[in-house]
Amino acid sequence: MKAIAKYFLILIVIPPLISCASGSKTEKKDRALTIEEHFQLAYGAAARGNLEEAVTEYQRVLKLDSKNAKAHLNLGIVYGRQEKWKKEISQYEKAIDVDPNFAEAHFNLGVAYQGRGKLKKAKSQYERALQIYPNYVEAHTNLGIIHFRQGKFDQALEEYQKTIEINPDYAKGYYNIGSVYRQQKKMEEAIASFKKALEINPKYAAAHYALGVIYYEKQEVKLAIEHFDQAGKLGMVVDPKLLERLKPYR
Repeated sequence: MKAIAKYFLILIVIPPLISCASGSKTEKKDRALTIEEHFQLAYGAAARGNLEEAVTEYQRVLKLDSKNAKAHLNLGIVYGRQEKWKKEISQYEKAIDVDPNFAEAHFNLGVAYQGRGKLKKAKSQYERALQIYPNYVEAHTNLGIIHFRQGKFDQALEEYQKTIEINPDYAKGYYNIGSVYRQQKKMEEAIASFKKALEINPKYAAAHYALGVIYYEKQEVKLAIEHFDQAGKLGMVVDPKLLERLKPYR
């Protein structure tokens, strides 16, 4: 609103402006909201934890544009938060039907399948996401996790190595690499990887815990205590049996 320079006009102009502003609010309430406005309402509702309202807003977007892949994706994410797994998966599939090259939809579908224990389907979706976007760090990570759980440590390591090549400051990547080395009994390499994770993120509780376990196994009790204590301070529950055994060394 432009400033009014002549003071004698103020008394004349203000009443219409107040009336106009009131009319503008009424008009906004009466007119149909745009797709972007429904998205913003959905984001806000989800952030507040009002998931039913978020679902309603994404459904309104889809009434306006049934082929809005982003709305299908976000609606799937909300259904996932509500633990409505079938609806979640259905929305990701619809997003992919609309846009077969929607890497994030393939990734989220992979996460949903992985959460249900359908690792073969999850793996297929992560691989598809990576075909579309080779630098998808989270897809490499989750693909590595599948290989790790299947005991395919070399393949897991390959995927984890890719994550830190893409993002050298990815602390989780170094932690995952350390976990592989520990399984392979390469303890010095594991220690170096966990330390690198902590160099990037000193508050990485799981890395402190992993180092504590390794040092405990190596009978380096002072270092074990130090890292277990740090893990505990950061909110991680340390095995009470380990703490009991370490009591005499404190």
